[in-house]
Amino acid sequence: MKKLILLLLIFSTGLVNAQKKHVFSLSKNDFLLDGKPFQIISGEMHPARIPKIYWRQRIQMAKAMGCNTIAAYVFWNYLEQQPGVFDFTSENRNIAEFIKICKEEGMWVLLRPGPYVCAEWDFGGLPPYLLKIPDIKVRCMDPRYMAAVTRYVSVLSKQVKPLLCTAGGPIIMVQVENEYGSYSNDREYIKTLKNLWVSNGINVPFYTADGPTAFMLEAGSVDGAAIGLDSGISDADFEHAAQQNPNVPAFSSETYPGWLTHWKEKWQKPDKADILKQVTYLLEHKRSFNLYVIHGGTNFGYNAGANAFNPTQFQPDVTSYDYDAPVNEQGAPTEKYFALRDLIAKYVKYKIPDVPKAIPTTEIPAFQMQPFTTVWKELPAAIKLPQVKPMESLGQYSGFILYRTKLIGHKSGNLTITEPHDYALVLLNGKLVDSVYRDGGKWTIKLPKSDLKDPVLDILVENMGHINFAQYMIDRKGITDRVTLEGMTLTNWEIYKLPMDEKFVASLKPKYPEGFHDGVYFGGSFDLNTVADTYLDLSNFKKGVIWVNGHNLGRYWNVGPQFHLYCPANWLHKGKNTVTVFDLHQEKAANISGVKTLE
Repeated sequence: MKKLILLLLIFSTGLVNAQKKHVFSLSKNDFLLDGKPFQIISGEMHPARIPKIYWRQRIQMAKAMGCNTIAAYVFWNYLEQQPGVFDFTSENRNIAEFIKICKEEGMWVLLRPGPYVCAEWDFGGLPPYLLKIPDIKVRCMDPRYMAAVTRYVSVLSKQVKPLLCTAGGPIIMVQVENEYGSYSNDREYIKTLKNLWVSNGINVPFYTADGPTAFMLEAGSVDGAAIGLDSGISDADFEHAAQQNPNVPAFSSETYPGWLTHWKEKWQKPDKADILKQVTYLLEHKRSFNLYVIHGGTNFGYNAGANAFNPTQFQPDVTSYDYDAPVNEQGAPTEKYFALRDLIAKYVKYKIPDVPKAIPTTEIPAFQMQPFTTVWKELPAAIKLPQVKPMESLGQYSGFILYRTKLIGHKSGNLTITEPHDYALVLLNGKLVDSVYRDGGKWTIKLPKSDLKDPVLDILVENMGHINFAQYMIDRKGITDRVTLEGMTLTNWEIYKLPMDEKFVASLKPKYPEGFHDGVYFGGSFDLNTVADTYLDLSNFKKGVIWVNGHNLGRYWNVGPQFHLYCPANWLHKGKNTVTVFDLHQEKAANISGVKTLE
């Protein structure tokens, strides 16, 4: 009986400890955890970019590098793809579960819920359904935008409120918006956002994150919130924060060990010496900091965003979000990881655990992909409109869209697409004339003469990711204004929505291969005896999207630098694995093989 009572006491004590509540607060200069100074040493990762089976391993990797906190973005558009329809259960969307794993691993959490986050993610995390409203304004007090934001804050708050440190969870701070001072200056908007979280029961301190300049901090900060600096790596940076508000602590909310990469660039690989110098400064001055990112992950599907800093620029991000981070895309430690781990160990008093075992990888022998149908044989019912419209106005937010019309009047000459968002194939009577890429503003091509009385013009447009940063974020896809031929506006269009979601791809059946040309679907398969992570080498293909066992690995493009796309083990199985590729330019059979690394 005594043993039973003792066991019950131990069990009940464990429950009490497991739900112990904490107070995280702000003093003038320090963060305080239960009244004592606390230095945040955070590593950022995004659950939406990491296969759910690897959440714990990635968190353990951060802890084994010396971090005591995880920072995590929440991508609104990943959770609410259609207005009012939220998904917190499928794939890697269970935000609450990710945060609970952080607690189980002894890590605190900085929650970065937006609503706007940037993050090189499609539309910066905002849901593209907002773009269906013709004159919508975002990141301000536009009532249509704020109605959607209010709904999002209310729903997400219910998920995370039980996980605040005040309720026994690991969340110690919540960020308000993101780098708002780089975008606009609506002080009412920022204040309203903070009050929305408070009114929904979020009772931990808040912080903002902005560049360390006076104008950004003035436009982006919130009264009473800690000041995050993107990044804070010098006395001068922190002095800017003190001048903005001397009564709250500042920290380096994004310290960059790596950097993002766009298509057509070389892989960005910042010097290891720079990040070691910056972190040394932060540790020596006992400044809190967050490494953006300690592990990047992958922009699976259509989730990669894009940058633009003038009206005709377009810089789409590659599918990989490896970021040259300390923990690479596949979850393995890098040279940078061990250097930072050794550095942090010199300054912290807590024991840093051993590095977790590596996740297995595999190579897959080359297998052939055969063409089996084309986009032209898989068209849905047409929407008939007098003028072209962008895909968002038709309720489509990703994938491809086809515009078709007959040429009346002018039938050859200078064809101008205003504006193609983002990559277009122009075909006349089913034959490719040219491709038009949005970047650079060269949107006019020469349309040849045709022998047909009523030539048919097709324009197939790929959405390569909504702009996620700065002033050109209102970025609708497809053709956003008009098409002209020798100055004549072309009318009477048939428009075909081609979101190419996983359900559609799974329904594809082989068609008679007559007339295969640009826009071909390829099929193939490979067998596995042992399931493990791999990268699929698309260097024999040209431009498109790849699905494995129905899962969208993302975009590829032979302009580089990315030719290998990450395929996690949870999307594979023993025995036969099926692969589907949609390529805009490839017409003949080609091989794919599985390799172990991104490069």
